[in-house]
Amino acid sequence: MKLSLDQGNADYRITAYEPGRISINREVYETSLLLTPWQLDTGWPPNTVAELEARHLEPLAALEPELILLGTGERLVFPDRSLLVSLIGAGIGVEVMDTAAACRTFNLVMAEDRRVVAALLPR
Repeated sequence: MKLSLDQGNADYRITAYEPGRISINREVYETSLLLTPWQLDTGWPPNTVAELEARHLEPLAALEPELILLGTGERLVFPDRSLLVSLIGAGIGVEVMDTAAACRTFNLVMAEDRRVVAALLPR
């Protein structure tokens, strides 16, 4: 049986990650960012989970994803649950993981042509 990797029809793919640096389509970013298969926003304000506020999550919900991947930097750090309640109440799945895992998961979910948003903190 011949197997091949289906990369979907996305404009943006994560091509590498190392602490403090996320490569998208081979361009390196060292800031927090929001990513969908068709959009890249490098101006997302929080730099750490401690800085994350409800207002930072509003742009994610506005994209109407079925799943949000929150990459919390080099280590898994859970945000205050109260920040995620409105997203979950709206029927949006939220997965919190370290940024390396979020990058890998984004590429897998994106290849399935699902409505996914990755909110990635590089450190």
